[in-house]
Amino acid sequence: MKNYKIIDAHCHIYPQKIALKAVHATDLFYEMPHASPYDGTTDTLLAVQKESGIARFIVQSVATTPHQVHSINTFVAAEVAAHPDTFTGLGTLHPDSEHIEEDVEEIISLGLHGVKLHPDIQKFAVDDKKCLPIYECCRGRLPILMHTGDKRYDFSNPNRLLRVLHAFPDLTIVGAHLGGWSIWEEASMTLTDIDNLYVDTSSTIGFIGFEKARECIRRFPPEKLLFGTDYPMWRPQDEVTALLDMDFTDDEYEKIFHANAEKVFSIR
Repeated sequence: MKNYKIIDAHCHIYPQKIALKAVHATDLFYEMPHASPYDGTTDTLLAVQKESGIARFIVQSVATTPHQVHSINTFVAAEVAAHPDTFTGLGTLHPDSEHIEEDVEEIISLGLHGVKLHPDIQKFAVDDKKCLPIYECCRGRLPILMHTGDKRYDFSNPNRLLRVLHAFPDLTIVGAHLGGWSIWEEASMTLTDIDNLYVDTSSTIGFIGFEKARECIRRFPPEKLLFGTDYPMWRPQDEVTALLDMDFTDDEYEKIFHANAEKVFSIR
């Protein structure tokens, strides 16, 4: 088997003092079929790297209130600065911030490579007019890794996401969880041919099983897929093994495992 370079495009990290609480809250929110195997700290993620052979992790966190934006962005930037050969960082934004333009400028000045949004936890519809300043400030400058999909809500489902993608054709969005967590079938039938949309594979296989995940993943062109694990929710080596069992070509695996992430997030 070829030894592919692998970038994990979807990892959450938290400060030590709040990590276990944050991981537990996420498990409850997603009604996880198991407890997350890791504590969400940087140290544990570095240990996971040794187990999994993953070369680089794209790390992020989510601001649930506007006042958290600055502290989260500086935390992520500090972790990247401490581990520049292993981490690429994303900032976070909140649509209720009164200083979105300044928040975006700070993300760029900190050397972060994109933005993480989680509409279903942050409680905003992605096509709400209050989100427009985020898209205006990020278009052509910062890609957005966005949680997408939830059958329990209608914040980030394909009907809303499509409006944003069409309104901002120069805004690059990575739709987490194949563009539609818990509505994988709908998302994979709806979102497969959009120039400014990529999707990642995170938190999919463990919820719907290998066969259904393979069916949904293969509906997307390989040049639009990014490998992601959603650390700390799943064991990265298991996610790598499952994807390798989906029988893509070597060229397709190179795109999915690292080249697409390098392109989207400007990783050199």
